[in-house]
Amino acid sequence: MTVLIIGGSGFLGTELLRQARAEGWPAAATFHSRPGDPALAAWHRLDVRDPAQVEALLKAVAPRAVIDVTSGGADWKVTADGSVHIAMATAKLGTRLVHVSSDAVFSGRRVHYDETCDPDPITPYGAAKAAAETAVRLLSPDAAVARTSLIVGNGRSDHERLAHALLAGTRQGVLFTDDVRCPVHVADLAAALWELTRSDAAGLFHLAGPDALSRYDLGVHVARRDGLDASRLPAGRRADTRVPGPLDVRLDSRATQRRLNTRLRGALEFLEDGGS
Repeated sequence: MTVLIIGGSGFLGTELLRQARAEGWPAAATFHSRPGDPALAAWHRLDVRDPAQVEALLKAVAPRAVIDVTSGGADWKVTADGSVHIAMATAKLGTRLVHVSSDAVFSGRRVHYDETCDPDPITPYGAAKAAAETAVRLLSPDAAVARTSLIVGNGRSDHERLAHALLAGTRQGVLFTDDVRCPVHVADLAAALWELTRSDAAGLFHLAGPDALSRYDLGVHVARRDGLDASRLPAGRRADTRVPGPLDVRLDSRATQRRLNTRLRGALEFLEDGGS
């Protein structure tokens, strides 16, 4: 009954493993360069670019399900081709697959996106994630594809660390006031993914919080939660830079939320009054 977390050493993967251990569920995990906490899982080195290696590992571990949370950013061979290899192997072996995707598959032109919206990416990363989604849905029709947004929580996310670094002066840059997303807490996201994994639900799901915040507003709430002077956070507009990517992308998760017992809190709730 083991579940294999592909990309288990990352932020989300670590939370998935932490919850599995807390519930007593057996889990295994993969890494590419460095394994995670040995107390959380049995670790296996895996290069998802190698389809033979992917299939061999699945045969050796024989998991009941696979949760794919790996990401190679804009590296097509990892983010797109790697997902194809995972979907091919799980389909061949009859293994349940939950594939984690991103709101980067959308351009932001329509702002609000529910599960019926077709991808229209405008960045290499978004294109790779959209290609991965398509491949998974074609190769493994029984799989669940879960799109999410900015993942925050417990002070360990990239977004929280960036706000701290900007305030400490250890990093240069600004937080954009016109770059809007729907942040989700890592613990809520992991719990929702486990719920999908234990079900036979297939198709597209949106797993994001109900609150739309700019990256600057998110940084302000993180700073206030942590007792820091939010007025010192540097602000700017993405539209005034050459940084590529969509501006306002709001995942509408209401249809998915009605199917889940896990409640996806908004950032205004989980960052309020010192909450984690």
